[in-house]
Amino acid sequence: MSRDARWKALLELLVEQGRLDVEEAAAALDVSSATIRRDFDRLAEQQMLVRTRGGAVVHGVSYELPLRYKASRHAAEKQRISAAVAGLIAPGEAVGLTGGTTTTEVARALAARPDLASGSPALTVVTNALNIANELAIRPQFKIVVTGGVARPQSFELIGPLADGVLGQITLDVAVLGVNAFDAVHGAAAHDEDEAAINRLLCERARRVVVAADSTKLGTRAFARICATDRVDTLVTDSAASDRTAAAFGEAGVRVVRA
Repeated sequence: MSRDARWKALLELLVEQGRLDVEEAAAALDVSSATIRRDFDRLAEQQMLVRTRGGAVVHGVSYELPLRYKASRHAAEKQRISAAVAGLIAPGEAVGLTGGTTTTEVARALAARPDLASGSPALTVVTNALNIANELAIRPQFKIVVTGGVARPQSFELIGPLADGVLGQITLDVAVLGVNAFDAVHGAAAHDEDEAAINRLLCERARRVVVAADSTKLGTRAFARICATDRVDTLVTDSAASDRTAAAFGEAGVRVVRA
C-alpha cells in the first residue's frame, strides 16, 4: 500500500470512528505500529488530525475529508455518472460546475468528448473550483471562467462575496451540482454553508439544473441547503439507487438517470 493510499484509509477510519489508537490502526491496515505513528505525526503537521497519547482524533468539531483523499471513493460509479452528465450537455452551451469529486469527473468526461474537440468555443465552463479550472484551462475548446473568491482547502472551491459578484453578471444554460446530500423532500444540500451559497447562485443563474450524486448521498440531509428539489431538472446517479428512491424523486418532478 502506498503512503497516499494508507493516509486516505487512515483518514477514512478516523472520520468513521472519531478516534483511533495506534495499535488498532496498525491492525486494520496491516502495517507496523511505528509506521502508523509516523503517519499520525505527518498528518498532524498538516492539521488533518489531532495527535493524542497513543493515537489520534479528528481535527475540529465538523471534520471534512479533503478532496484529494475522497477522490477514490465510489470511483467507478462516479465515472459512469460523469459520462452520463456529459452526455446531457450540448456544444456551445454555458455550463456551471461546482467543486467536488463527481463534478471533477464530469469536467474530465467533457474534455474527452470528441465532438467538443473543436469550436469557438465548444463550451463555456464557469466554475468556482480551482482544480477543475486547472484541468480545463489547457483545453483550447473550452472558455474557462473562474468566479474568484477565497479558496477553501478542503474542496479547492472559491467562496465569498468576490465569487458572488461574478456570478451575478452571467447566465448559464446548465448548472451541474456536486452535493453532499439530496433528498426528495428536503432538497440538495452541502456540509458547508459558504459552498452551499455559491452553489445556490449557480442554480439561480441557470436555465436547468443537474445534480450529479452517487446513490449513497440520496435520501440524506446535510447542514446547508443549496436548493429545493423542484429547482432540479435531472438527477444523475448510479445503478445502486433503489426504485423507491428514484420514484420519490420522479414524483417530485425530477428526471432520474441511473448510470
